[in-house]
Amino acid sequence: MKNVLELKQTKYLIYLFTKLRDKKTKMKEFRNYSEMIMQILMNEVFNQLKLVDKAVFTGTGSKFNGLELNEKICGVSILRSGDSMEKAFMEFFPNASYGKILIQRNEKDAKPVFFYSKLPKNLSDNTIILLDPMLGTGGSALTAIELLLKKGAKENKIIFCNLLSCKKGLNTIISKYKKVRIVTGVIDPILNSKFYLVPGLGDFGDRYYGTE
Repeated sequence: MKNVLELKQTKYLIYLFTKLRDKKTKMKEFRNYSEMIMQILMNEVFNQLKLVDKAVFTGTGSKFNGLELNEKICGVSILRSGDSMEKAFMEFFPNASYGKILIQRNEKDAKPVFFYSKLPKNLSDNTIILLDPMLGTGGSALTAIELLLKKGAKENKIIFCNLLSCKKGLNTIISKYKKVRIVTGVIDPILNSKFYLVPGLGDFGDRYYGTE
């Protein structure tokens, strides 16, 4: 899975995921720890982008040879859980355009059902950061990617970013879209009979928004 980047499993990251996975963690704490991980994820997403040399002058009048982002960025969240990642995205890319796609999973067969989208124009000019905290079967992500491509996005300029994923979902995406890049917090081994990640953390949206 050469196009899949899993975050380095540092002690700090494992600590944060321990808090998320613990069913005793309350909503406020769950949000805080989630957003800490999202910051780490966005930092890694930023590292995947094209930067160019840029010289600036500091307050002392000295020249500093630094870097500047050289890509137009568009964020797209898969509702509703993907909205939880909007804040972290905007902090890293404050001038980026932003779109939303509503896809809900049929709880009986885990198949995605598309409802709505609102996307910026000229997607072909942008590197698109697709946001959804959980990647299970991969159905919702596939539906979103297919929609983005129909709207003009380029496959090699889509980066799918999520907190938790599993091998099945990752294989589902990269077997069909080999140029899509994926940045994930951690890869869980399996899905259970209800299509939840194992060990997982439960329903991310319910825990983040307090709708359990």
